[in-house]
Amino acid sequence: MTKRRIAVGLVSLLLAGGAAAQGPELSKLEKPQPTVPQIFTLQGQYVRIAYNNEGFATMGYRAVQQEIGNEWLLLTVGLTVVGDTPNEKIKRDAFSVRTPDGKTLPLATQTEYANASGALRALNARTKMIRDSINYFPVGAQHACPIQFFADLDKRGLAYDEVELATNRGCVGRLYFHQSGGIQTGQYWLDVKFAGSVVQVPFRVFTKEQAKEFEKEWEDIKEKHEEGYKKK
Repeated sequence: MTKRRIAVGLVSLLLAGGAAAQGPELSKLEKPQPTVPQIFTLQGQYVRIAYNNEGFATMGYRAVQQEIGNEWLLLTVGLTVVGDTPNEKIKRDAFSVRTPDGKTLPLATQTEYANASGALRALNARTKMIRDSINYFPVGAQHACPIQFFADLDKRGLAYDEVELATNRGCVGRLYFHQSGGIQTGQYWLDVKFAGSVVQVPFRVFTKEQAKEFEKEWEDIKEKHEEGYKKK
């Protein structure tokens, strides 16, 4: 994959865990290590990007950071395929989340989502003010498409079990996972299975102290990121 195909800068000191910040709590964190060949980076305070030569994923997870102790994880994701990859369909069983305690969470079904409508209406209401953009795609992905694994709880609509990805399309939607016992702090991974490979998107849920330090240091981190991007 050439540099000109990707419209984001790669800042190795940031990676995805925020551990480059020099706060007393953050300095203790280990850099997340994927088990597959890929590149990943931090694009916003709670926005992560990971990709390989086949698939590309951008993800926002501020809603998870804000819901520690609650049992539903909400991730906003954008997906596409890259390079010479032909169109491919990706189904709901292609998504899973690995938790800090080693468990694997499957993507919720529409039935599970509907049965938890009370909790999820409240979750969706609490996250309406989140404005983190995940609109970071390779330059060829110029057409938007929806990821609709879940039907709206308050409107008539349909849920679909797959979405077709293409190099000229950036597909965006929400993913819901149920974590019995509640969201915990620590290193999480969103695993996305493309037709021939897996992309692992790391995201860390901070303690309150770590989150404060991370957000305090964010402007300096962002400035270093932008400087590195301008040099490319």
